[in-house]
Amino acid sequence: MTEYRVKGLSCGNCARVLEHEIRQLEHGESATLSYNSGKLILDERVPLDKVKSILKSDRAYIEQPVQDSHEGHDHNSGAYDHEHSQGNKKIIGTLVASTVIYLAAIFMDGHSATSTVILLYLTATALSGYSTFLKGLKNLVRLRFNIDTLMTIALVGAVSIGQWKEATLVAILFGINELLEGLGMEKARRSMETLLKVAPKEATKLENGTETVVPIGTLIAGDLVLVKPGEKIPSDGTVISGKSSVNEAAITGESLPVEKAEGELVFGGSINNEGVLQIRIEKAYQDSSLAKILHLVEEAQETKTPTELFINRFAKYYTPLIMIIAGLVIVIPPLLFGGDWSDWLYQGLAVLIVGCPCALILSSPIAIVAGITRNARNGILVKGGVFLEQLGKLDTLAFDKTGTLTKGAPYVEKSVIYDESMFLAVAGAIEKSSTHPLAKAIMKHIATSGTSLKDADEIEAISGRGIIATYEGNKYWLGNEKSMEHLTIPRSVQDTIDQLKESGLTLVLVADEEKVLGMFGISDEIREESKSVIATLHKNGIRHTVMLTGDHQKTAEKVANAVGVTEYFGNLLPEEKVEKVKELATKGVVGMIGDGINDAPALASAQIGIAMGKGTDSAIETADVVLMQDHLGKLPDAIKVARRVNRIIRFNIGVSMGLKLIALLLTIPGWLTLWVAILSDMGATIFVTLVSLTILIQKRSESSPTA
Repeated sequence: MTEYRVKGLSCGNCARVLEHEIRQLEHGESATLSYNSGKLILDERVPLDKVKSILKSDRAYIEQPVQDSHEGHDHNSGAYDHEHSQGNKKIIGTLVASTVIYLAAIFMDGHSATSTVILLYLTATALSGYSTFLKGLKNLVRLRFNIDTLMTIALVGAVSIGQWKEATLVAILFGINELLEGLGMEKARRSMETLLKVAPKEATKLENGTETVVPIGTLIAGDLVLVKPGEKIPSDGTVISGKSSVNEAAITGESLPVEKAEGELVFGGSINNEGVLQIRIEKAYQDSSLAKILHLVEEAQETKTPTELFINRFAKYYTPLIMIIAGLVIVIPPLLFGGDWSDWLYQGLAVLIVGCPCALILSSPIAIVAGITRNARNGILVKGGVFLEQLGKLDTLAFDKTGTLTKGAPYVEKSVIYDESMFLAVAGAIEKSSTHPLAKAIMKHIATSGTSLKDADEIEAISGRGIIATYEGNKYWLGNEKSMEHLTIPRSVQDTIDQLKESGLTLVLVADEEKVLGMFGISDEIREESKSVIATLHKNGIRHTVMLTGDHQKTAEKVANAVGVTEYFGNLLPEEKVEKVKELATKGVVGMIGDGINDAPALASAQIGIAMGKGTDSAIETADVVLMQDHLGKLPDAIKVARRVNRIIRFNIGVSMGLKLIALLLTIPGWLTLWVAILSDMGATIFVTLVSLTILIQKRSESSPTA
């Protein structure tokens, strides 16, 4: 399949009709033409000359093939910008010339020969409306009824009854309308393309001590690259030498730099701030996190929401219906009520113009593209308009506990010491060589005490219990309660054990042959932002927050109370999490938030799956929405943007249909004029475009990182 950039698409409905015609060509059944992104995807076997001929019928044309993503997303963008700018200047020049001629005709009316004035009106009409007229005639021959067909019939009708002034005004205003409509959609597209330009294009490769500048598409895993201050890291990799701070905003949306040193992972597209880094490439660019993100963002533009699909289906029947209504307006009053044919022909032509579906069709796509772009800037990857719409409808959020509401790393929350001289020394000696997560938490705690550690001998792990080891000639036990069976535990110690367990802590006890030396109460540390995020979600209309975890019920209760979720369930197996999500889905629109790996079944069963991952492959591939940070801080913003998009789409539909209804009602007393008709359509189109573009406006405070 080959992608082409298509320029000159006049509206979403026109793009849909063109796509249908291209699909009728040999090998064209899989062709897709997106008005949102201005891209055409074709099978290589489709005859390109025939495709160009179909596009030409709608004044659209193929400008250039789209470059492969691994070669950078902005190749030829300078030429594109220049040509697009030149094309707009030409259209504006034509419209200005038409307006000047139109004003001259008005000024000369009554002072010059009628034929001269009519000639000026015709000239202005031809300049601003000739392309619409030609397209409309072709569509009329094919019985294809769209906006150009309606406008052509209206122009011909207006001229035929001698309404030169209004026919010219309609042509000029329609030209301005199309220009502004195109500029609005182009603004949304260019905003998206600016986002895609974060991809680096070249890298400094190190080979046998020699530096060579190469395209990033030639890099493979294992290559060494040198990244100097201010340069972009070419692909995902590991720092081999050097130390610097790195701006990862392209991946996470966070503007604060992250310190990187030897052995640490870096993301392609990140910007090296001050030091020189030598990096070993772990993935070719096309397999990197950034490339996957950009590819998914591009794909997101192509998906259509249920609202868009409904509007497209509605528009298919709407235009013929308007033509029928216009015909009835023209015929019924003169035939049944003795109306003047000329007056009602004029009213019918105005109805045709009111019936143009531009504003209705534009109600959704610009808002969707703007919403996806806005979230992507903040490191929130929404994989399509349908998921953006669902995100805005959420009323229930289900959270995994470990790694989502908590950090997923155990820490010692409380320690109880009965033997000051031996407890930490013995625990440290036994655990210092272990890689178990609980051992790491204990060692981190001991490190803060400054205890001097020695080595233990004869270390023996007892499955499901703990460790037995020898330290300075004596035998010691470290583990859970079961590992203490050789002791008779005093009631006071047992009460402490029971209290710590009751509070949801995991216990690690240390004992010698006669007594318990002390114990560690370990828990999974709650993320600092979890409580405030849950509170913000409740404030913003999420009525139900639920925590689902496989941990013990007491642990679940402790975390749930700390973060403020409305409900929690513990001791859940993966399949039980799925059942809970399905049960919640019967009561509302449910989103499931997890890490994208072990929560995959639950993510898939929710109406919308949300993964946290900071660029991990599994998170990007699993969920419908990905929070590219390693925290929940930007989740409320993502939902807020999605809800705003949904509100604006509903508002746009209401405005576009409302203005048309008001204009149509003016036909009853016979007050509808051609210029009022075009202004109602033009006003609605410009209004919905501008309102949709407000989604891209982001306050500085909203772009700041949230811990």
